[in-house]
Amino acid sequence: METELLNAAFLQDAQSWIVNNQELIIRYTVNIAAALITLIIGFIAVGMLTGGMNKVLKARNIDSTISDFVTSLLKYGLLAFVIIAALSRVGVQTASFVAVVGAAGLAIGLALQGSLSNFAAGVLLIGFRFFKAGDYIEAAGTAGTVHSVQIFTTILMTPDNRMIVVPNSKILNDRIVNYSKESTRRLDLVIGVSYSADLQLTKEVLTRIIEEEPRVLKEPACRIAVSELGASSVDFIVRPWVKAEDYWNLKFDLLEKIKNELDANNIGIPFPQMDVHLFKQDKA
Repeated sequence: METELLNAAFLQDAQSWIVNNQELIIRYTVNIAAALITLIIGFIAVGMLTGGMNKVLKARNIDSTISDFVTSLLKYGLLAFVIIAALSRVGVQTASFVAVVGAAGLAIGLALQGSLSNFAAGVLLIGFRFFKAGDYIEAAGTAGTVHSVQIFTTILMTPDNRMIVVPNSKILNDRIVNYSKESTRRLDLVIGVSYSADLQLTKEVLTRIIEEEPRVLKEPACRIAVSELGASSVDFIVRPWVKAEDYWNLKFDLLEKIKNELDANNIGIPFPQMDVHLFKQDKA
């Protein structure tokens, strides 16, 4: 009986509180609903705006590394604005909130100096255009094709289709080798032949191979010469200029063709050997 009386009293107090605060409840309900609607519409609008901006930038042939970086910055900035607007609908004092966020941001910034340096490095990488999406680069102890430059990291794809995520600051603070920056590259081959080989014939064979290869550029001219008298071989350098996209395929094809042509002309290619001499000792 006592429990029933307590429950009845609680319900009566609750009903009385609701009746006395109907206006307050309605106002907060409307504010919360408005905040949720603001968040939903804001998130959708931000997604449409940043997606449309990304398409416009790419339609204007803006490099994808720049367009992705700019749209990422715009996206997070607009999302922060939407969240602040939603909080203001609930009744949170945005001025005080911004001050608190600023103080918290300072504290977080001191704690996350590495992330901030990555962000600054990303801005510099985009600004100085050391590379763009699709370039094959070597940096921070790794190599791969640039997929995108994010706010804090750069995404590389290796030739065997592995994804490598590298912090922007490591790339900026390290040596950057861009193999795709120029449209042409020099292919450096070292071909060793035996000391008994006819050097003039060897040079003629190598020259003929280069002249018959259509992927080798006529200018600059290919350099073929003896570069070193090694311990067991006479080394020729073969340095044709090629288009950057033909580099690897042409290198593999030339090495195979050079080996076949040297064999066909009886020009030996030395390789490491060991002569073992056995001595038989008679027993006393």
